[in-house]
Amino acid sequence: MADVPRTPDELTLQPLGFEHLAAVLDLGHRVYDTDAMPYTGWSLSAVAEHLDAPDSACLVMLDGDRVAGFVLGSPSFEQRADWSYLEWIAVDPAYQGRGVASRLVKECCARLAAAGAVCVVTDVERRNTASAELMRRNGFAEEATVSLFVRPLTEGAEGGSERARDASAPRRHLTRAAAERVR
Repeated sequence: MADVPRTPDELTLQPLGFEHLAAVLDLGHRVYDTDAMPYTGWSLSAVAEHLDAPDSACLVMLDGDRVAGFVLGSPSFEQRADWSYLEWIAVDPAYQGRGVASRLVKECCARLAAAGAVCVVTDVERRNTASAELMRRNGFAEEATVSLFVRPLTEGAEGGSERARDASAPRRHLTRAAAERVR
């Protein structure tokens, strides 16, 4: 790999494979703060489950063997057979701001459309302004506002009162369950 990361056109876009799982998980955990939004982290089994999906829209962007970015797209969204879900996207900080994420979003959406989707849904945590702007640039529009409510059950629980104060701030975050209720 060169000292300066290549442009998105020089990188290789390919379907997510078993050989990418460790790098995808590592990158996702480096890029997302799971303390801020606990379900932004994924498990090995959750990512691997996408490998069995028909019409896969799960992709990696490679710089040689290095995963520069990835996207996980699901051809189904709750009970809407004609909607799909862009579930998780991350780009290595060394490649951010170079168009890698947009290329991943565009290709993921194209594959979901080819599989029959008429709409793609995604969610962005309120404070993640870079991701929100990425989605707007790629044709997504804000359709629903929901809040994640957190109730610590014990005062001594990890992050208990601090997390409760933080959770009381309004959040614009669309979850699968919330989206189902809003439709």
